[in-house]
Amino acid sequence: MRFRPGQSDATASLERVIAAMAAKQRHAGGRLPADLADHVPSYRAVPRELLDEIWHRHFQRALTVLRAGTVPAPEDFDEADVARDRAAQGVPLSDGLRAFRRALSAIRDLFIAEATRRELDPGLIVDRTTCLWELTDVASVRIDAVHRQAEAASALLDARRRADFLRGLLHGTLSTAEIHSGAAIYGLDPSRPYRAIRAVPNGDVAPDALERSLEFHGRRHGRGALLTLLDDTVAGVVEAKPEVGDLGVVAGLGPPTDLAAAHRSFRAAGRLLEAARAYALRGVYDLSDLSWRMAIVAEPELAELLLERYLRPLEAEGEFGALIEQSVRGYLERGRNIREVARSAHVHVNTVRYRLRRFEELTGISLDAPDTAVELSWALAARELGAPPRGLA
Repeated sequence: MRFRPGQSDATASLERVIAAMAAKQRHAGGRLPADLADHVPSYRAVPRELLDEIWHRHFQRALTVLRAGTVPAPEDFDEADVARDRAAQGVPLSDGLRAFRRALSAIRDLFIAEATRRELDPGLIVDRTTCLWELTDVASVRIDAVHRQAEAASALLDARRRADFLRGLLHGTLSTAEIHSGAAIYGLDPSRPYRAIRAVPNGDVAPDALERSLEFHGRRHGRGALLTLLDDTVAGVVEAKPEVGDLGVVAGLGPPTDLAAAHRSFRAAGRLLEAARAYALRGVYDLSDLSWRMAIVAEPELAELLLERYLRPLEAEGEFGALIEQSVRGYLERGRNIREVARSAHVHVNTVRYRLRRFEELTGISLDAPDTAVELSWALAARELGAPPRGLA
């Protein structure tokens, strides 16, 4: 049962102990920075003025507990400002708790020393020492909670600023000064070229996990990368094409530019992503990968025209029309080598020749004409796409 002094002399003795402690507050607090620097190195970055303020707060609260003999409830501790300051100074939660306990230990030692010197009732010493132990436990719970809240709020604010910077960079709305300032904050080098990337999950990977993974792959081998969730996609800039392996992603990668022209690379990345999705591809694709095929997605009217000219006439032939299309496709893919086409299709060379000749009869097009290879390849690729998805760019 907690000690309750019943005589006025016990109360008076306790007040004398408290007064003696108050007189030594500044002296005891003067030793705290060196103690924390030795035992909690992260506190070396905390300004002395802030340490003095924190010490004063803890000391006065401890004196209140010693006088009252009761410990406040966790919700009665206002530690939000202190927690925000710690987070701003980069002090980890574990270090914050260690520093707090060392401060309370110093106050507890001071109380025991002064109480013993003034021959305070032993029962009262035990009672108030127990109160200070409880204060340490209760305040630690509160510090843990508010520090985590402060860290979460700080992380959310940083994520918003990061997204705002990338949004401005990728849409071309930042000034040169803003680009250089943001680059310094987020570890980009304005003197080096970057490539805009725009990606969406392909599989079960979550967008935030995709963001982290792409940034990790983008930063490998000392390269720079900065990504965020932007307009329902993962977007940002990377120095080199990420090697994603089996990661479930489809992405478009724009050409390399300086940061001031990243918005142009971003527009290209959007078109490349659109094309890669249309072809049901998986991975990261740039212009060298998709080449002229990305234009098929961007020009549906032209694709329809070439389908009408080259492939629709074959439909009236039924199954034979499909065989004709197969032979024509093989003819283009194998460099117009009829023997290779026949070998791959397991048919006679004359069969392939007949099908190609029938194609020319049905379409009125010569396979030897200079434009035929380009236009026919376009039509065949458009046939593979079917109905392209609605564009993202």
